[in-house]
Amino acid sequence: MSLPPLVEPAAELTVDEVRRYSRHLIIPDVGMAGQKRLKNAKVLCVGAGGLGSPALLYLAAAGVGTLGIIDFDVVDESNLQRQVIHGQSDVGRLKAESAAASVREINPLVNVVIHNVALTTDNVMDIFSGYDLIVDGTDNFATRYMVNDAAVLLGKPYVWGSIYRFDGQASVFWAEHGPCYRCLYPEPPPPGMVPSCAEGGVLGVLCASIGSIQVNEAIKLIAGVGEPLVGRLMIYDALEMKYRDVKVRKDPECPLCGKNPSITELIDYEAFCGVISDEAQQAAAGSTITAAELEAMRERGEDIMIIDVREPNEYEIVNIPGAVLIPKGEFLNGSALEGLPQDKKIVLHCKSGARSAEVLAVLKNAGFSDAVHVGGGVLSWIKTVDPSLPTY
Repeated sequence: MSLPPLVEPAAELTVDEVRRYSRHLIIPDVGMAGQKRLKNAKVLCVGAGGLGSPALLYLAAAGVGTLGIIDFDVVDESNLQRQVIHGQSDVGRLKAESAAASVREINPLVNVVIHNVALTTDNVMDIFSGYDLIVDGTDNFATRYMVNDAAVLLGKPYVWGSIYRFDGQASVFWAEHGPCYRCLYPEPPPPGMVPSCAEGGVLGVLCASIGSIQVNEAIKLIAGVGEPLVGRLMIYDALEMKYRDVKVRKDPECPLCGKNPSITELIDYEAFCGVISDEAQQAAAGSTITAAELEAMRERGEDIMIIDVREPNEYEIVNIPGAVLIPKGEFLNGSALEGLPQDKKIVLHCKSGARSAEVLAVLKNAGFSDAVHVGGGVLSWIKTVDPSLPTY
């Protein structure tokens, strides 16, 4: 369905703006009026990472008058494979500042607002209230639900995107005209069931594919042209090179945007989504060691079995000396249990500690009461024991 323009047009375009945006101005559906609306629009990009990079670059090039960037992370070398708004010289720099510099280089006419903070329930409503449209480039469920809830409570539309390996999704959520994110995903997946991009990887160019779709939707909403992805979920398979869309209907019983909403304010999203399951938290309590403690155990020659529960391709990138690779899935289906020694202390680790905590719960339930896992995983090992190893 077509929707009215999101913002009123600016009073005028300067000669420099007419020259810069001439290829937009000669498109009948955009024209002078549409470009003036872009100039008057205030858009916030949540995240300056994989999706935020192409989104920010193309929103700036399109002439969005005010671009907000919220990100508290710093540029890491492993980001450069897909986060094209940053360069080698930006490694170690705050992402929001690096992204802002690139935006200004693309289009100095854009007003860039930097929010170098973590988005939380304490600041999200205040930050969102200053913008017409939100572009969501987050990569975790807790923040996605918070973005959705804040947008619904404030009556603002937002453009959502998601990427994983070769697959991408995009939609527009605007409760006033269609469903919200909770209508599509009423509950988050169980902790540990859906790996993040940091765990499962993502094809770098997929970010450009989905990020550019998000910008296309943002422009359509601002200018009031075309058929936006309200009530539709676009699904992209890069391996098969196929696009398809699925209708998403507004849930009349949605606890946020339904007829009788039970969610009328922001909630505790970490608790709602869960970083790890309750069983994993209980198993890890009192059974978590540091990377330094593991190294001390190795140096003392203790009779331990170090098990890496990551995937084979992760193990090839970097591994802790002496660790045996047994992926998490083999513990979940039970096939790994029969081969474990009963006379050795088992020490589990993964990349950051979440997956190993889930496996630890499985081992505890199977009777391996003295098993432990390494808090912070291989990343902590690199940081505290052997900084010469590559990270990812």
